[in-house]
Amino acid sequence: MRPLRIALLIATLGTTQAQAALFDDDEARRQIADLKIKTEARFDQQAKAQLDLASQIQRQAEEIARLQGQIETLSYELETTKKRQQDFYLDLDSRLRKLEPQAAAAGDPPTGEAPRTVTADPARESQDYEAALNQFKAGKYKEAAVAFAAFVQKYPDSALAANAQYWLGNAWYAQRNCAKSIEAQSQIASKWPNSPKVPDSLLAIATCQQEMGNPNAAKRTLDTLIARYPDVPASATAKERLKKK
Repeated sequence: MRPLRIALLIATLGTTQAQAALFDDDEARRQIADLKIKTEARFDQQAKAQLDLASQIQRQAEEIARLQGQIETLSYELETTKKRQQDFYLDLDSRLRKLEPQAAAAGDPPTGEAPRTVTADPARESQDYEAALNQFKAGKYKEAAVAFAAFVQKYPDSALAANAQYWLGNAWYAQRNCAKSIEAQSQIASKWPNSPKVPDSLLAIATCQQEMGNPNAAKRTLDTLIARYPDVPASATAKERLKKK
């Protein structure tokens, strides 16, 4: 009987170990399956996050492209407006120059203005003015500023001196130097108080004051322009600007 019991005990132990081994395999497979599910879920979340990020980047890229398009359009419109304004003043300048010699020949010089000295070479004077103006038209603002400053210094009593001073201020403004532009434009009223360029110079000064972050000074300048020269085109422009403030 004893050997039989031993044999049964050994068989029972073997069965228990086999069951334990089988249980361990099932647990391992279950853990592997759980890990696989968790890993796949994590990958799905990461993939979704990457897709969302890619979508956001795409939307941002489209928005940037849209804004760039608007900026380019506004820049083009601004440049076009500046070009039209420049052409207008150049045309006005040309018309005034044709009228000024006739007005000077009609009688005495305006009150408060000294008699003009006749230049030794009027043709040369006109050529120098045209050369400076052509520099401005070509967008060579630095060269134009030098040329207009030289003209005013060389021909201080010229009928074109106030015009040259005005375009000197515009040349500085085109170089984004409002301080120099205001300095140049301010001299017109003091040196040539009866020049038709005085109202335009005041308007240019107000523009620079506004751009320099001094709206109160700009308003005072516009008010002065309207009060002193109510019927000139620059005054009408000043009134429109004040309405927008």
